[in-house]
Amino acid sequence: MFILGACFGSFLCCLARRIKYRQTHKRPLGHRSVCPHCKYQLKWYDNIPIVSWLILHGKCRKCHHKIGILEIASEILTALAFLLLNFTIDVTTANAFEWAIFGTVMVFSIILIFLAIYDGAYGELPTPALLLSIVASVMILVVKEAKILSMHPFSAELIYRPIFAVLVLGGLYLAIYMFSKGKWVGDGDWLLGTAIGIALFDPWLALITLFLSNFLATIVMYPFTKTKKTKKVHFGPFLVAAFIITYVFSEFFLSFVI
Repeated sequence: MFILGACFGSFLCCLARRIKYRQTHKRPLGHRSVCPHCKYQLKWYDNIPIVSWLILHGKCRKCHHKIGILEIASEILTALAFLLLNFTIDVTTANAFEWAIFGTVMVFSIILIFLAIYDGAYGELPTPALLLSIVASVMILVVKEAKILSMHPFSAELIYRPIFAVLVLGGLYLAIYMFSKGKWVGDGDWLLGTAIGIALFDPWLALITLFLSNFLATIVMYPFTKTKKTKKVHFGPFLVAAFIITYVFSEFFLSFVI
C-alpha cells in the first residue's frame, strides 16, 4: 500500500501539473514527462516515485534545475495516507459491505489528494474534481447506510447524522465565505467540506476534522505567516490531511466524545 500510494502520489502530482499547463498555455503538455525548464524528456528510471527524486537530489538529470518539493511531498504523503487507510480494513474477516466501504473511501481519498495537491500548488480547487468528490462521498454514505440497515431497523439517525456533519464542515465554510465575501476562505472550501462531511457520516467526526485541519494549518503555516512570506493559506491540503487522520482513527476519537 505504501508503494501503491507513492505511485498514485506521483501520478496525481503529474496530473495537476498537466491540467494547470493546459489551462495556462491552452494546449496539452504532451505524452511524455519532460523537465519544465530544459524540456529534457524523462527516462523511465527518472520517474520512480521517491527513489528517483532522492537519487537526483531533487534536480533535473540534464540541466540540474531544481524539480521542486511538491513532487516528493506528494509521493511520500500519499504513500503514508494509503498505508494508514490500509489499517481501516481487516482483509481476513471483511465482508462485502466492508470491502465496498473501503473501496469507495479509497476512491474518495484519491480525489481528495488530487485536490490537496492542486490547491497546495496553485491555490485553487477545480470545480469538476470537487463535484466528483461529492459524488464519491454520496457513494460512501449509501454503502454505510446499506450496511447499517442490513443489521438494524431504520432510524432517524441515518438522516440527521450526515446532515449535521455537512453543516459542521460545509455549512460553516459556506457561512465564512459569504460573510467575508471570499476573503477568508475560497469558494471551493465549502464544497470540499461538504464532501468530507458526507463521507464522515458523523457530526462529532466532522467537528474533530474541523479542529485538526485548523490545528495543522496553524502549526505548518505559522512560521511563513510570521515572516510575511505568504499572506494566504491554502486550506485544502490541511482539510484533506485532517479527514484521513480522523477517518483512520475514528473509533479512537469517538471513544472520547460518546
